[in-house]
Amino acid sequence: MNILETNKISKTYRKRKVINNVSLHMKQGEIYGFVGPNGSGKSTFLKIILNLVTPDNGYVKLFDKKMNSSHTYKLLSDIGSIIEYPYFYTKLTGRENLQLHCEYMKIPALTKIDDVLELLKIEDAADKVVESYSVGMKQRLAIARAIISNPSVLILDEPLNGLDPEGIVEVRNLILDLKKERKMSILISSHILSEMELIADTIGIIKNGKLLTETSMEEIHKKIGKYRKLEVDNTQKAKILLEDTMGIKNIQILNNKEIYIYNSLVNGKEISKVLVENGVGLEKLEVCEQSLEDYFFEVINRRKGG
Repeated sequence: MNILETNKISKTYRKRKVINNVSLHMKQGEIYGFVGPNGSGKSTFLKIILNLVTPDNGYVKLFDKKMNSSHTYKLLSDIGSIIEYPYFYTKLTGRENLQLHCEYMKIPALTKIDDVLELLKIEDAADKVVESYSVGMKQRLAIARAIISNPSVLILDEPLNGLDPEGIVEVRNLILDLKKERKMSILISSHILSEMELIADTIGIIKNGKLLTETSMEEIHKKIGKYRKLEVDNTQKAKILLEDTMGIKNIQILNNKEIYIYNSLVNGKEISKVLVENGVGLEKLEVCEQSLEDYFFEVINRRKGG
């Protein structure tokens, strides 16, 4: 069952289409990794889901009910979110900020505040003013505020920003616990692809406002595998030789030195022989294991027209 879906959402700002016909499908109980280059429309799209921005066309459905209807307020009350940089009353303490949020949202605060402060490991800083918090501490406080109502759906826009490596691991484990223990469905935008590979059930890749692919991590792991990485002194000539002489089609030029060959059964010795015999300097040829990052760039580069 889809707990969240959008149907052909589009949004134009100043004659530029920042969201272009996006239909996203997020299943109940899953972690959905929403990834794309900077400026691809991730934050705008999340704002549309949260009814902060009105789309030009298309619609959002939550719990199988359309937004912008009589259900909107009730639907939104069951969503926790962080969008872009989290803002607080900096002269107040972390605890006071959470108390204000609970009053506004009509959430019983007495036990919930202590619970989320402990969960995010910020109880020691709870009674310090927020202006004294580091970026990472503010991010933790923002997540605490987002989950204090124990929502069914959690939407996090770059939740790992500003965290040190230890903090990233803690937040990663927290997100996995929220899915497992509290049965939350979580939509996360992030540029840290290695983290998305560890936690996401489904990956949606957006570029220039278009959703290029929406694929389960299980399917991605079936598609990705080993690839050959070549370092040569003439990438264009090498590509022509590999395609025309050896019939290799799935080739990507990464920069002016590196070429990737995907899904090829051609022997490495044959590759080096063809290149060297035709005057291409081969500096390195190695077999590498693909990751979500490799898959991401393969999709992005394959859809340059998008």
